[in-house]
Amino acid sequence: MTTERRVEHTDGTVEHVTTSESPTVVERRGGSGTGAIGIIVALIAVAVIGYFLLNMNRSEQVKDNAIAGAAQSIGNAADNVGEAAQRAVPPAQ
Repeated sequence: MTTERRVEHTDGTVEHVTTSESPTVVERRGGSGTGAIGIIVALIAVAVIGYFLLNMNRSEQVKDNAIAGAAQSIGNAADNVGEAAQRAVPPAQ
């Protein structure tokens, strides 16, 4: 003979207990809030990681732009030195 009963606990877990002439089988199921909390935590983690990756990419772009600007300034300075040197030397006749 098999007897089945359902036991609900105050923490939201539900037990289905089946008793028969053979050993007792207990099946436990967790509350529904546990899975939702896990999903929310995972989404927050993905958002934080994405934020840091985007900021890292932006800082690389800023650094690259600063290097390009410095190289442009050095090129302009070299042009100015070359023009000044040509003006300092009188033309040969």
